[in-house]
Amino acid sequence: MNLLIVDDDQLIVTSLKIILESDPNIHVIGTGTSGEEALNLFTILQPDILLMDIRMPGLTGIETGQKLLLQYPETKILYLTTFTDDEYIVEALRIGAKGYLLKQDFDSLIPALYAVYKGQNVFGNEIINKLPQLLVNEASTRGLSAFNLTDKEQLIIEEVANGLNNKEIAEKLFLGEGTIRNYISTILDKLELRDRTQLAIFYYKHLS
Repeated sequence: MNLLIVDDDQLIVTSLKIILESDPNIHVIGTGTSGEEALNLFTILQPDILLMDIRMPGLTGIETGQKLLLQYPETKILYLTTFTDDEYIVEALRIGAKGYLLKQDFDSLIPALYAVYKGQNVFGNEIINKLPQLLVNEASTRGLSAFNLTDKEQLIIEEVANGLNNKEIAEKLFLGEGTIRNYISTILDKLELRDRTQLAIFYYKHLS
């Protein structure tokens, strides 16, 4: 996997590059120390994953990520930071980051990169414990009826929250896999959510 590392601390960038490249499948193809550099390097290098800090001078990691995801929706961003501020975590989720790890959880970094590379979402234990209380969008205060969900849609949300994939949900509900895919796309649009992780969090907050 090709990796771009961006952190405003050059020592951290250098250390991460050395440590991560000890894994033969990880190739650090670029490094930067600012959001502006991240934007330029990503456009040129097109890495598989952008490993980036949150708080940097100039463009923050969140602002950088938002710009990249608008231009390249398939961008895989994994934040690696020392900050557990609620607003950072919520914004990382809302813009569609694939993960949020704390630097003190360094032992889990390489497994997290592999998971993100495969399309999974990854969050450190401390972050996971915060998620149910944090993911609150504007509509959540209007009550469940405001979301206009059908019974079938609520059932599908529940199965997503239970960890089932589209094929498993289709078999359980006796529907086609494509039908389930369409349902989930419609549900995400209705709830103004980006992915299955946010959908699962929505379930535990509003439907469980």
